[in-house]
Amino acid sequence: MERFSLKQMEENSQEEVTSFVNSIFEVSDFVKTEFSLEFKIVDLEFKSKFEDLARKLENRNYVCKLEEMNGSKYIIVQKFTPKKQRKWMNSSWTPRILFAIVISFVMIDGYYRTSGTNSIVEIGDPLTMAGIYTLSLLGILGIHELGHIIASKAHKLKTTWPYFIPGLPIIGIPTFGAFIQAKGLMINREILFDVAIAGPVAGLVIAMIVSIYGAYTAPILDPEIAAELFAESKLIEWNMGEPLLMTASLAMFGKGGVGHEVIMTPIMFAAWIGFLITFLNLLPAWQLDGGHMARTLLNPKMHKYATYGSMMILVLLNYWMMAILILIMSSRSPSASPLDNVSPLSRNRKFAYVGIIGLAILCAPLPAGFMSSILP
Repeated sequence: MERFSLKQMEENSQEEVTSFVNSIFEVSDFVKTEFSLEFKIVDLEFKSKFEDLARKLENRNYVCKLEEMNGSKYIIVQKFTPKKQRKWMNSSWTPRILFAIVISFVMIDGYYRTSGTNSIVEIGDPLTMAGIYTLSLLGILGIHELGHIIASKAHKLKTTWPYFIPGLPIIGIPTFGAFIQAKGLMINREILFDVAIAGPVAGLVIAMIVSIYGAYTAPILDPEIAAELFAESKLIEWNMGEPLLMTASLAMFGKGGVGHEVIMTPIMFAAWIGFLITFLNLLPAWQLDGGHMARTLLNPKMHKYATYGSMMILVLLNYWMMAILILIMSSRSPSASPLDNVSPLSRNRKFAYVGIIGLAILCAPLPAGFMSSILP
């Protein structure tokens, strides 16, 4: 967003802005600076009024902020021009092409993983399993983004279509998730919170369904056979951590605990990726969904500390690359900030954030034996 001197504003535009503000708020003082028009208001009920004003001004390429200074509330209006998106992001074909690439990558990855598993124990036709794997993984990611889109529309925000990010099939994970961009301003804390929370919660519901189905269908090897396969390097021990929700899914079918060598099938792997992406998104860091939620409760300084704390958690879980990525990205762009920096978050949403912290713990890829090490 670029700022412009008021000299670049036409006088009639300034009068129009002043008229808008005075028609909605009770203004006790007015100051014109080089870059802004500042209105001191005395209204006790200002939240919904400010939302109405922000939408009206946004349509005319003005942005307003509500701030509290020396015990008084001020509306600060500035001229801006929307950032021009890169040409490739403006194209309607970009999200379609990316989606097609990701489908191909996930299918290839699923086919390879199924073939590898079939060499140990038969779980199904590789092509069929690859299709189920693709539906499972992209279902988790797609519903996650759909949650954001529905919440955005509920708050009258336009969004782009989801941009799916291709990953590294076979040698890594076939997709690094997806994202959407809101075509509008986050007016207050509640809008920012609602849009942020909707995606991870929606995606987690699908991840749980996939996890339960994957646990139900996952084969168990006899410990002696498993030991032989480990010795021959035909079977590799899973060391990427296991979410508590996945542990619970396996326990539902009596497949958890010591002595149960459960095969990480493609379906279970899809659920694991879903839990991992949900966990990462729930961290109170930078511009992740959890970061947006944390920003509605914390000031910028405390949010920066929360970002550093999130990176420490990732380091402890041995996810160094993700911690470094968050450090780089957070240094290049600030966290989201609502225009209304005065209205507090509602009590119900604060309680919901406590639940979000619990979900993040349940989705975290905990090291093997973590629970037994902390429980008596």
